[in-house]
Formats: sequence, structure tokens, C-alpha cells
Amino acid sequence: MSALLPLPTKRDEAWRYGDLKALEPVWSRLAGPEQIVVPAGESVSRQITSLPVDEGVGVVNLDIDIGDHAQFALHMLVNAADYGRIQVTATLGKGAHFELGGAILGSGKQTLEIVTEVIHAQPNGTSNQVVRSVLAEKATGSFLGKVNVERDAQKTDAAQSVKAMLLDRTATANAKPELEIFADDVKCAHGATVGELDKQALFYMAARGLPPEQAQKLMLHAFIADAFVSMDDDAAREEIEGQALGALEDLL
Repeated sequence: MSALLPLPTKRDEAWRYGDLKALEPVWSRLAGPEQIVVPAGESVSRQITSLPVDEGVGVVNLDIDIGDHAQFALHMLVNAADYGRIQVTATLGKGAHFELGGAILGSGKQTLEIVTEVIHAQPNGTSNQVVRSVLAEKATGSFLGKVNVERDAQKTDAAQSVKAMLLDRTATANAKPELEIFADDVKCAHGATVGELDKQALFYMAARGLPPEQAQKLMLHAFIADAFVSMDDDAAREEIEGQALGALEDLL
């Protein structure tokens, strides 16, 4: 399908931080979006822990239709690609819920991103997106998240929480949460922060005998774990957190 579409440009807001030069050689080989339909009243979960890498580029594109009073939970780890991108479009029915937790872990000259569009099409829908990034050296990590509340989607409750931790001043974090609201009885909130590890907390732990590297690792693990705290399956959560911890160790 991608072969039939022109290569995106920086004028396309969803691609403003993308590595289009890396994308160009593989663009014609990329498949179209994977269609996921969650029937009314059902609950479905999915985890993405690796990207399908082709010439250093890994792209996952999901188009999710969540039926009335259904739930879909998506948790992801974006790390092992020169250019990695997960793009998600989720459309919610009446009383539906969409949960997203994502971790971006990058170093070197990696460009990694999560791009979402959540469409609240019917009343009483809820969505929650939590994204945590840890970036080292000259890596770039980006989150672009749009929440669209349509005119009939009264009583919508949508939230986005985006936080990035820079291990080096040469790393770059981009955060662009966006709300487009056409209903008048809604509850929507978003927040984005970019920072460094708390030096006072590190000093406190060091003063009590914890080696600096171990203290740093513990703080970063707790930071990344926020992205996966909503997972109901303990085994799946332990697995994805274990992979995230392994990736963190490669950054330190």
C-alpha cells in the first residue's frame, strides 16, 4: 500500500520529526496499516516489544476500531532501530476505552517516535496515554498525540501524560500533545515535561551507600515502569519491563 502513496514530507505534521532520509529506501516495501476491530463489549490487549526492522528502519502502523463498551490496551517498547516509529489511530465507540503505554529508549543517533490519533466518536468514551522516554548521546525521541473529540462525543474523558529524561545534553526530546474538541461536556487533559535525573535524589541514595550507577538505574526503571503500570497481566508486564530494563542498561 505504501508504494501507492507518496513519501511524506516535513510539511505533514505527523512526520515533522521523522527521519525521512532513512525511510525513503524502504517506503515502497512498507505494508499499509494493520486493521484491528474490537467487538462491542470485549476486552483486547496487545504488546509490541520489537519492530520489524528493514535496513535499520522499523515501522508499525495500527488502525484500531473499538466497539461500544469495548476496551483495547496497547503497550509498547520502541528502541531497536536506527529509525523506529509506531503509528496508531484508534476510533472509540460509545462507552469504549483505549489505554496506551509506551516507552522510548534511544542512544547514538537513533530517531524513535510514537504517533497517535485517538478519535472519540461517541459519548462516554475514555482514553489514557502514558509515554516515557529515556534518551542518551544524540538520540531523538518524539511523541505526537492528537485527541479528537467529535461533536456527539459528550462525557468524553481523555488524558495524556508525556515525560522524557535526557541522559546527555546532546539528546533531543519532542512532545506534542494536541486536543481538538467539538463537544462541550468533556474532561480532557494533557501534560508534557522534559528533564534530567534529580541530582538531589541521586545524592541522597549515594549518601546511604548505593553506588551511583545502581541509583541511576533504579530511578530510570521506576520512571519507565509508569508506562506499563496499567497492564493487568502480571507476566506480560514483567516481560516488557525486563526488556526495557535490559535496554536501559545499554544506555548507561
